[in-house]
Amino acid sequence: MTNPVSYIFSCIFVLLAHGAMIVNVFTNGNYADVNDVFILGAAVLGLDAVYFIAMPFFRQRTYAVDFMLLLIINMSVIFQSCFGEVHFNFKHFITCIAALVSCRIGYLLCRNHRWIEDKRKFIWAGIGILMLIILLFTGSRSMWIDLGFITIQPSEFIKPLLVLACACSISEQQNKHRLMGFNVVYENLILFGIVAAVLLFQWWCRDLGSIPTFAAIYFSGFMLRICYPKAKFSKKTLIIAGIAVGAAAVAAIFLAPEYVKARLFVDIWNDPSGDGYQQAQALIGIAEGGWFGKGPGKGWLCNVFAYDNDIVFSSVCEEWGLLYAIMTVLMLLVIVAMPLVNPPRSYFHGTMCAGICAAFTVQMALNIFGSCNLIPFTGVTLPFISSGGSSMMTSGFMIGMLVAAQSPVFKPVKPKPKKKPTARETAARRWAK
Repeated sequence: MTNPVSYIFSCIFVLLAHGAMIVNVFTNGNYADVNDVFILGAAVLGLDAVYFIAMPFFRQRTYAVDFMLLLIINMSVIFQSCFGEVHFNFKHFITCIAALVSCRIGYLLCRNHRWIEDKRKFIWAGIGILMLIILLFTGSRSMWIDLGFITIQPSEFIKPLLVLACACSISEQQNKHRLMGFNVVYENLILFGIVAAVLLFQWWCRDLGSIPTFAAIYFSGFMLRICYPKAKFSKKTLIIAGIAVGAAAVAAIFLAPEYVKARLFVDIWNDPSGDGYQQAQALIGIAEGGWFGKGPGKGWLCNVFAYDNDIVFSSVCEEWGLLYAIMTVLMLLVIVAMPLVNPPRSYFHGTMCAGICAAFTVQMALNIFGSCNLIPFTGVTLPFISSGGSSMMTSGFMIGMLVAAQSPVFKPVKPKPKKKPTARETAARRWAK
């Protein structure tokens, strides 16, 4: 621990922030039994204490991202436990713990960029295996595996793998090969094929809302490959790539299902009880909440479908106020932007951070702007605030990748041991002499 004093003050700040929210729930909340508030407070503050004790066992240059993550996660526990009426949301609490564990796993796995790059073929294979699992176990054109007691969305786990795939083999940009009149890097073609397969697969499975997130990850990685020293992408290649992407976007709009086209052009106030129902109710909830909200547990949006994930921003605005919701969103942006502000430890880690920042930013924008009717409703989750185990675990893992980028491990490359000559080679050398 580099600075024990700042660590202690950060712990106190997080405890005070969560404590103030619990006091607000106690004094201004809608609850049938005060014990529900005590249980919620004990769970939140207890998780804070356990994580404070566990963090120093992981050697890091800074713990800023960890403190921000814990702050936003336990805020999410309080939010999810107050929609409609104050009650301790045990299921969401468990998924938040899983997200913190995933963060530690992501941190440990992504510190050594050489190890990750050596495993890049396994990363490519992992993306393919996840798509195969979706095809075999989710049913026809679906994205969910229903196990009865829990549902899993395997496509969420493709996001960190795609980030790592974009960050790997950056140094290969200097190794160009002549192919059909173009100077190309073979691994760039492989990566493009992987991304194209993922996007087509998302379209086939009717999960169109996630397509911008995957596209943003690839675009950030592609731009950093262009900026890599001595990469020297030709203008002809970039122009053709831009035309191909534009053509694909136009084709996607024309080939989109009818319900997607309806969302693109729906007027929610002309159809407030049909296709525009969710967005209309979401806007009404934001307006009724005002700047400071109705109070924890006093909202009505809990009666609307997907109030705790797809339109969770509106649910928070209704009960806690627009000011509190905006502050929560800004904290999420600070978490993903913090590793980009610090000096990059390596080009690999910088590319990895850019991909994660792009994924979180686009996903947040889709959820918030969709709830506010600024863009068509997509149905994607708001990281760490929406309910959902797959999303929480994936988001936690990606934050662990950000932590790893700030505290990487650089191990020297071990020289390959020289092979001992066989008896036949020894005899041949003797005869040659």
